[in-house]
Amino acid sequence: MMNQFSIEPKVYFNRNSIEYLSNLKGNRALIVTDRVMEQLGFVDKIINTLSENKITCNVFSDVKPDPDIKMIVEGMKKMYDVNPDVVIALGGGSVIDTTKGILYCLWKLKESKKEEFKKPNFIAIPSTSGTGSEVTSFSVIKIGDEKLALVDEWMLPDVAILDPIFVESVPASITADTGMDVLCHALEAYVSTDASEFTDALAEKAVKLVFDYLLDAYRDGSNKNAREKMHNASCIAGMAFTNASLGINHSLAHALGGIFHIPHGRANALLLPYIVAYNANLENEAKSLAAEKYAYLAKLLNLPSRNAEEGTRNLIKAIQVLKNEMNMPVGICNLNIEKDVFIKELETLSTLAINDSCTVTNPRKSSIEDIKKLYIDVFQGN
Repeated sequence: MMNQFSIEPKVYFNRNSIEYLSNLKGNRALIVTDRVMEQLGFVDKIINTLSENKITCNVFSDVKPDPDIKMIVEGMKKMYDVNPDVVIALGGGSVIDTTKGILYCLWKLKESKKEEFKKPNFIAIPSTSGTGSEVTSFSVIKIGDEKLALVDEWMLPDVAILDPIFVESVPASITADTGMDVLCHALEAYVSTDASEFTDALAEKAVKLVFDYLLDAYRDGSNKNAREKMHNASCIAGMAFTNASLGINHSLAHALGGIFHIPHGRANALLLPYIVAYNANLENEAKSLAAEKYAYLAKLLNLPSRNAEEGTRNLIKAIQVLKNEMNMPVGICNLNIEKDVFIKELETLSTLAINDSCTVTNPRKSSIEDIKKLYIDVFQGN
């Protein structure tokens, strides 16, 4: 069977990589961002740089966490009015996903009317080290209580700029959430049914970087080296999962975040130890390819791993220690969600998760009863 591995977009990384914009060509730019980036002065910094190149700048700064279809429509109107030849997404995963959604929906709208749409030069500048959205073909958009994952290579940015200056002011709690999202991306890509030697190499490096640097970035946000390494890890994990896809950790997290408004990285972190155990088939002596791969990662992290079961269990313990050191919740019950309210939504949660596009590439095929049990275990934090 013929497989494919794509390396896009072009990535400029490490400190001062924002200088790429100094040589940017164009006439009209639309900066898609949020109020935080405006308040921190980063939007003005980019406008000043582009103005020196005679590029007229417009700003759409209404993006909020968990972008919904209404936000996409508002952005489409703005983009239609501006008609930019350069689009810059400046912000976290929500901003970059919103920008992808705006471009994609405008393209599809024009296509339906048989009108030409030339995609602008699309530049993504992440302000969190978590989603990897700057190098992925994924965009997660909220429709009602459901999170819909759009997947199309057309949405890939043309350029990603990974300058750690944009993440140095991220609060510790968000550093924890986004950092665990990186780990989840890497682990899910690693055991995905679409994994390959290429994606494995990226996932292994991302996992190692997270365990080496996430705690340092969490404990001291001014640690420039740790911030830089985590920013790179996020992008590397994004490259892995945009090629290998994800699994039920994200499927369950999408539904959980959509209904109970839990930040995406935190939802992933809550689920991760349970999903690793489930995918490894620990209840049946870890007889699975996923368990063997988890055990190999444990060896890379210098954890005891004489066999698949021991390695997997020690990897899970390492994940739990990492979460504990960052004061992350153990169970959904720790998030002020009452059990009767949760149980009432269990059927909806499980149906959304089983139908999520990420479920397709999970290494262990799941029934809706499996999903329900996982949700209940994660709620209790056993």
